Amino acid sequence: MTSTPSVTSLLDSAVTALGGRRRDGQVRMASAVAHAIDTGEHLAVQAGTGTGKSLAYLIPSIRHAIVSGRTVVVSTATIALQRQLIERDLPRVAAALAGPLGREPTFAILKGRGNYLCLNKIHSGTAEEPASELFDAFELSRTGREVTRLREWTSDTETGDRDDLTPGVSDRSWRQVSVSARECLGAGNCSYADDCFAERARRASGQVDVVVTNHALLAIDATSPANILPEHDVVVIDEAHELVDRITSVATAELSGAGITLVARRCGKLLGDETTDALLGAAEMLDGLLTELPPREWTRLPSGVPETLASLRDRLWLARNEIGPVRMPGSSGADESAAARSAALTSLEDAHDTVVRLLGAFDNPDESKRRDVVWVAHDRVGSDTRAILRIAPLSVGGLLRASLFADATVVLTSATLTIGGNFDALAATWGLPAAGRRDTDGADPQSEAPRVADIGAMAHGAPAPADNAPPRWRGLDAGSPFDYPKSAILYVARHLPRPGRDAIAEQTLDELAGLVTAADGRTLGLFSSMRAAREAAEAIRARCDQPVLCQGEDTTASLVKKFADDPQTCLFGTLSLWQGVDVPGASCSLVVIDRIPFPRPDDPLLTARQRAVEARGGNGFLTVAANHAALLLAQGAGRLLRSTDDRGVVAVLDSRLATAGYGGYLLASLPPFWRTTDGDLVRSALGRLAEIPYG
Repeated sequence: MTSTPSVTSLLDSAVTALGGRRRDGQVRMASAVAHAIDTGEHLAVQAGTGTGKSLAYLIPSIRHAIVSGRTVVVSTATIALQRQLIERDLPRVAAALAGPLGREPTFAILKGRGNYLCLNKIHSGTAEEPASELFDAFELSRTGREVTRLREWTSDTETGDRDDLTPGVSDRSWRQVSVSARECLGAGNCSYADDCFAERARRASGQVDVVVTNHALLAIDATSPANILPEHDVVVIDEAHELVDRITSVATAELSGAGITLVARRCGKLLGDETTDALLGAAEMLDGLLTELPPREWTRLPSGVPETLASLRDRLWLARNEIGPVRMPGSSGADESAAARSAALTSLEDAHDTVVRLLGAFDNPDESKRRDVVWVAHDRVGSDTRAILRIAPLSVGGLLRASLFADATVVLTSATLTIGGNFDALAATWGLPAAGRRDTDGADPQSEAPRVADIGAMAHGAPAPADNAPPRWRGLDAGSPFDYPKSAILYVARHLPRPGRDAIAEQTLDELAGLVTAADGRTLGLFSSMRAAREAAEAIRARCDQPVLCQGEDTTASLVKKFADDPQTCLFGTLSLWQGVDVPGASCSLVVIDRIPFPRPDDPLLTARQRAVEARGGNGFLTVAANHAALLLAQGAGRLLRSTDDRGVVAVLDSRLATAGYGGYLLASLPPFWRTTDGDLVRSALGRLAEIPYG
C-alpha cells in the first residue's frame, strides 16, 4: 500500500497547484499543526497577514482525516471566513490534493439549527406573536411579504441555509420559519425529519473529512449533553482571539418584563386565562422593579428582588406543568400541536432556568469565586428604554478546559494572539495556564509573566496548577512575510494632551488634520466611539480638502469599497473597522487610532473579572483591561499592511502609549514597526508616500 505523503510534501503540491510560492512561516505552522495532531498537545499559533494560515492548518487536518478516517472540525468567528473556507479555500485545496492523496477530500458546513428553514414550522403555520412595538402596517406588510417569499423558496432551495437566500430577510421574518435547537421536535418525532435541512446538514457533516462551523455552535456543543458536531478528535479554531467573547455571548442569559410577556404570548391558548394572567402579572412586577433600579452590576440581590424572582420562577413552572409533555400521536394535526407545545415549553423552561440561575448566583459569599456576574442594563429599543437583567459567566476558561480541551486536540490560530510578548494572557482565558506550556515561543516558563498568567488563569476559572496536571500546549509565532521596520512607522503623538471623556481636544484635531493632509487622504481612522468618529469626521471635512466617509452613513461594506476605490478618501469608524477592513494598496497608507481602546470602566463583566484577578493576588488592570486594549491595538494596527508591497504609518493620538507605565506592555503586543514620536518626520514620510505611484 502506498504511504500517505508528508505534510510538507502535500503543502508543496497545494501551493504549486494554486500558483503560489513556498513561505517559511506557512511551512513552520503546517509542521507544528501536524506535530500537535500526532502528540495530542494543544497548539496556539500566531500567523500574521500573508502567512497563508488557512492552507497551513487545512493541509495537516485533511491528511489526518484521510489517514484516521475521523472528521476534523474547523471553527471560525465570522460568516465571511466560513464562506471563504467553503467557497474558495477548501474546493481549491481538495482539487489540488486529490492526486497525491488518491481521492478528493470532502468537506461540509454546519451551522446552528436556527440558520435553516424548518419545514414543520412552515407547513404547520405556527408563528410568533409580533412584539408590540412592531404593530404597524408597514412592518406587518413587510414581514408578510418576506414570509411568503421564504415559503416559496422552500421548494427551490437545496440547503435551506439562510445565507444562501438573496436578497436576505429581516430577523423577525426568519424567526417565523425557523426554530432553535431546543424548540426542535427532534428527528424521531417530526414527520419532516427525512427532508429536514438541518438534519441533512448534520448527516452530511458526519461523512466528510472537514466540517466548517462557527464559535457559537462550538460553544453550544461544548455545553450541551447532546453531540451536535460529528465525532471528531481534532478542532482548529481560526480567529481564536474572539473565542472567549463568542463563548461568553452564548452562555449569557437575560430576563425582562417584555421577555416574559413574549413567553406568555408564545404559549397562546395552551394555557388557561388564570395562568396567563399570572405570567403577565409577574412580567409587570419584574419590569416595574428593574425600571426603578439603576443600570449597574449586582453584588447581591437588592431588596424585593428575591421575592419577585421566586414568584416568577413558580409561575413559570406552573405554566410548564399545565402545558404538559409534548405528545406525538403521529398525525399531521398532532405535529402542528406538538410544534406549538415544543416552542411554548422551550420558552418557559429557558426563562425558568434563567431565574433559577439568577437566584443562585450569589450563594457563595466570596465574590471572586462566584460563577456568574449579574447586572441591570438599560437598552434602547426604538424610541423606548428597556430595563434588562443579564447574567454572564465570570469565566469560560474552566468550561473550555473541561470540555473542548479534554475531548480533542485543539489548534488555535489568529494573526494576533501574543499580548505583552507571549501567548500566556490569552491562553489563560482559554483555560490553558502557563504551567502546561511545553513550547518554544521564546518565553521562559519560570519567568514572572507566566506566574502572573497563572493567577489570571485561576481567576478565569482554570484550576491552579497544583490541583491537577494542566493541559499540555505549545505556542508558535509563525512570523510574517512583512519587513515591519522597513514597511511601516509607528508614530505615538507624545506631545498631545491625554484623551478625556469630553470632546476631542482641538490640539488632537489639528494633529489629525495635519496627518490627513500630509497623506493626501488615504486614511483609515479607528475611533473608540461613534461620537468621536463623527466629531472627527466633521472637523476634518471643515479643515481638509480630502473627502471623509463615516461609519453609519452607508453599509460598512459599501463604505469600505468606496474607501478602497478612491485613494484620496478617508474612512472613519469604530469597532467593526478595527477588525474587519482588508484594503491593500495606496488607499490605506495611514491608520489613525484616536486612543488606547481600554474597555469602558462601567462594563460590569470586565470589572468583575478585574476584581476576581485582584482577589487572587494578580494585577486586574493588566490582566483584563490592558490585555483587552493590547489585543484591539494589534488588530487595529494590522489594518495597515495587507500585502508585502504596502507602506505606511500607524499613528496613535494617545500620549499614554509613550508616557504611561503600561505603555511598554502594550507596545510589546504590536508588530515591530519603526517607532518615533517626531510628528514632522512622520508628515514628511507620508508626503513622500503620497507622491509615489503604487505598484
